[in-house]
Formats: sequence, structure tokens, C-alpha cells
Amino acid sequence: MSAKEFFGMTFEPFRSDLEVKELLDLPGTKGVTERIEYTLKVGGVCVITGEVGIGKSTSLRAAVAQFHPSQVVVLGLIANSGSISELYSMIARELGLEPKSTRKSMLAHQVRSTLVDLIAQKKQTFLLCVDEAQLLRTDVLMELHTLSQHIYDSKNLLSLVLCGQNNLLDNLHFRTCAPIASRVVALHHFLPLKAASVEEYILHHVRVAKLKHNPFDESAMTAIFQSSGGILRRINNLARGSLVAAARQKNQVINSEHVRIAGSEII
Repeated sequence: MSAKEFFGMTFEPFRSDLEVKELLDLPGTKGVTERIEYTLKVGGVCVITGEVGIGKSTSLRAAVAQFHPSQVVVLGLIANSGSISELYSMIARELGLEPKSTRKSMLAHQVRSTLVDLIAQKKQTFLLCVDEAQLLRTDVLMELHTLSQHIYDSKNLLSLVLCGQNNLLDNLHFRTCAPIASRVVALHHFLPLKAASVEEYILHHVRVAKLKHNPFDESAMTAIFQSSGGILRRINNLARGSLVAAARQKNQVINSEHVRIAGSEII
């Protein structure tokens, strides 16, 4: 019998693919939303950083979901270590275009001219969100700012969100990346959840799974907080593993020992 069946849950708990309306409004989510809204208002670059699994991508997804596509067009990319030409090709496809060339100058012209036309015709605002941005090469970061600016730097074609791990800031501090660093108007760094927020997060997922009671006792809550360090992905893994460990023992109450067992299964 699975943990879901044993505990009588309607949905799998602690999933990462929850709909936006099911996400808990954590402190970091509000911070991201406010900074993206400000970036759209003034134009420029928003930088979001935090360690692996802390909830950056989820908060970014929640923040941009509020925008109506008729007003703000969100172009979402997952970065890699490729060239600026590859990045332009990815942006072109997000705009529904088939890249006409592999040359940087041709791709840049295709993307920029399309943005100019769409802004003029439909009065839309464009937001380019690059996740895992710490993977971008410094030569790509060096040129990325040129995508947003119009003739003689008169106005922004789009606003940019760079979301990545902590070393993204180190990359932006390279002298060659000064042009894009100078355009940063908002910065949000994610901190681990505190004990009270971890408990709130676990109880939220219990409710989302339609569980009739909270199976995590106080010792389990404390153990998950201490073992996870307040990192969302580790909280999810420990909570799921604890449910499995308790179900195998046919125990309806999850305690710190079940959390310890779950912790032995993850890195």
C-alpha cells in the first residue's frame, strides 16, 4: 500500500507541480512579485538569487502568473552554457519565430524587429525571464543588455529577470558584465525558511493533499526543519520520505525517527 493510500490522501503530497492557486504565499514569493512589478514599471533588470532548491523558480512562476498575456508577454527560458546566438534562437522561438540564421547579427535583428513591431501594434510589454541564469557565459551576459535597449538607449524593448544560484552575482561583478549590471534595478535574495514557516508549509501541503488530519507530530516538524535547513526541496523530500517510512510501519503518526529514515535516503 502506498503512503497516499495508507493516509487516505486524495492527491500526492509535497509535489513541485502544484497549480499557482495552490501555492503557499511565502515571504520570498511576495518579494519576487514586488521587484518584478517595479522592474516592469521602470524598465531594466531584476536579479533573483538563492541556493539550490530554495524556491526561486516556483516563486518566479507564481509572480509572472498574475500578468494577463494581452498586457505583459512573458518569455521564459532555461539558460545553458551556449553562445549568444543560441540564446537569441531560444528567444526567437519563444516569440513564435523560426530563426532565419545562425549568425548573431541576423538573429538579433530578427528578435528586435519583431519586438518593435509587436509593441507598436499591440501595445504589449515584454518580460524575458531567464532561469538558471548562473549558467550563462560571461560573454553572453556582456551582450545581453543590448537586447533590451532601443535606438540610442531611448527606451526599453523588454524588461529582464535573471534568476539563478548565488554565483550569478559573482558573474555580474565581472568588469565585462558592467553594462548589464548597471541596469539592475531590483535584487531579491532568498533566505531559508524559519521554523514557523516550515511548519506552515508542511501543513499547507497536508491540506492540499486533502488529508483529514496532520500526521506530523512536533518532533517530526522540528526534525524536518533542522535537517532541511529551511530549504524547500529538502523539506519536500524529507516530508515525502517520512510519509513512506511511517506507512511501511503502519503508523498513522510521523515522528522524528521517520524523518531520520527519510534523511538516510537523500543526499
